[in-house]
Amino acid sequence: MEENLIASKLIVIGGSAGSLQIILYILRHLQIDFAVPMVIVMHRSADNESTLVDVLSNACKLKVKEAEDKESILPGKIYVAPADYHLLIEKNRSFSLDGSEKVQFSRPSIDVTFQSAADAYGALLLGILLSGANNDGADGFADIRRAGGALIVQDPQNAIATAMPQSAINKGLADYILDAEGIVDRINLWT
Repeated sequence: MEENLIASKLIVIGGSAGSLQIILYILRHLQIDFAVPMVIVMHRSADNESTLVDVLSNACKLKVKEAEDKESILPGKIYVAPADYHLLIEKNRSFSLDGSEKVQFSRPSIDVTFQSAADAYGALLLGILLSGANNDGADGFADIRRAGGALIVQDPQNAIATAMPQSAINKGLADYILDAEGIVDRINLWT
């Protein structure tokens, strides 16, 4: 039965320094009938495991949970990458957790999740890259582009830390460069 519920589309959001406020804004302004699953990858320390899920849960009516190994990706859920694990999206539309070396000085790495999501979802994937202080996410954006997915970058003028969104823009990897309101509008149109 659960296999019939596995989502056909996916939204992946990556952020680091300064991205929490825009993520909260996005969650607060999703359509009431929002059903596309969302995966959020934020750089955070291993000792900050449960509080992020609690903070995000308070921002929206949808179910927010930490992704678990081998868990199927279901509609209407928001999944958070666990601290200190890379989160991979498998072709069977489930998660795998990986404790291998850091990528771009980070675990979870946005690139790792974006790259695996591109392989699993192809053109049915929307990637969003937000505020952050390193270049994590830009390589994964290139994979999403090659797979035919859509790409949104937070306007660096509205980002607390500009390196992450600017890196994607410099590589020509932005279908849309938007502020928080524009990102929400585009998400709601895409779903």
